Amino acid sequence: MTKLAGASATLSPADEAEVAQAVKQAAADRTPLEIMGGGSRRGLGRPAQAGRTLSMAGLSGITLYEPGALTLVARSGTPLAEIETALAAERQMLSFEPMDHRPIYGLSEAGPTPTIGGVVAVGASGPRRVQAGACRDSLIGVRFVNGAGEAVSSGGRVMKNVTGYDLVKLMAGAFGELGVLTELSFKLSPRPEIAATLRLYRLEDARAVAAMTSALGSPFNVSAAAHAPATLDGEAVTLLRLEGFADSVAYRAGALRDRLAEFGEVEINDDPMDGAAVWSEVRDVAPFAGREGALWRIAVRPSRAAQLVAVISTHREALAYYDWGGGLIWLMTPEDDMAGARILRAESAKIGADAVLVRASDAVRAAAPTFPPQPEAVAALARGLKAKFDPYGVLNPGRMTP
Repeated sequence: MTKLAGASATLSPADEAEVAQAVKQAAADRTPLEIMGGGSRRGLGRPAQAGRTLSMAGLSGITLYEPGALTLVARSGTPLAEIETALAAERQMLSFEPMDHRPIYGLSEAGPTPTIGGVVAVGASGPRRVQAGACRDSLIGVRFVNGAGEAVSSGGRVMKNVTGYDLVKLMAGAFGELGVLTELSFKLSPRPEIAATLRLYRLEDARAVAAMTSALGSPFNVSAAAHAPATLDGEAVTLLRLEGFADSVAYRAGALRDRLAEFGEVEINDDPMDGAAVWSEVRDVAPFAGREGALWRIAVRPSRAAQLVAVISTHREALAYYDWGGGLIWLMTPEDDMAGARILRAESAKIGADAVLVRASDAVRAAAPTFPPQPEAVAALARGLKAKFDPYGVLNPGRMTP
């Protein structure tokens, strides 16, 4: 492991024992650490208030894969691409379809490498979340090192052995502030035989949300629903995905087309190349790659999505993209006035929506409230958890809250 040699030194542990040693030393010295996997998601959250980095890239590799049991265990620094390649060979997948944040941050595929630990740390979930749940719902076990340098295990390595306190879900989306993830266990899903993409064109936002709501409420097992307004690329398009066996998909696509006839003509395409490209773009919010501006991720009740975008647009320039059938809004705004944080927070709070600042300059990320404000009771609980799991405040300090 690299020895500390000044404020900018990077520690590169090779196993969990070395991670524990590094954290224990940091706790003794009261030296804050930035926890980093491949570095592709460093733009998420506030800039970590730490002078030293703990790189998890050395903890790599799949330690257990049982295709018959639909379970996989991997060290946290394992590249996501390595895991997806292994699963594809057995026609299996991570059902929550983790987002690749590199496009929206302008990072090339040859640059920082997304790791499975980073996926879990930020709770990255893609379009299939409406059907399969989030990252935390596929996670069945974790190993991590807490802020005192103690190794902790929760959950199991196979589905039938999941026991104990539910620290598994607590760690998903904790941004490394409660523990340094070292090993992760997942339940998997079979890869669908075929997928079909249904398209409707030129729908206004509210009408598109109504169409997606109708599709998701149907018995036809829609696995994703997204809408790109005309303001993005010149022609509004609403996308729906059906997956499964070929005969089933063909039947459901025809039935869903009939159900949605009131919204206009429905185009059906089951070309696998087309589907892979389209849903990768939805997953990675490709319409906002290469565009200048701050990017917000707003979780909202679908029936209120179009209304919220309309209200915000009366106060400041905004471009929207809808995923999860309208339950998730990606909203791009100019960076002035802290990226519009005040108006976004106020309008989101009125309807029970949560807005998270996903992309902005370091100055805006440090000044604006990146995550939505919590009620005092919830904030007190969060402080208590932080104090319990990281008593010396050395793990990713400031990443989620100042």
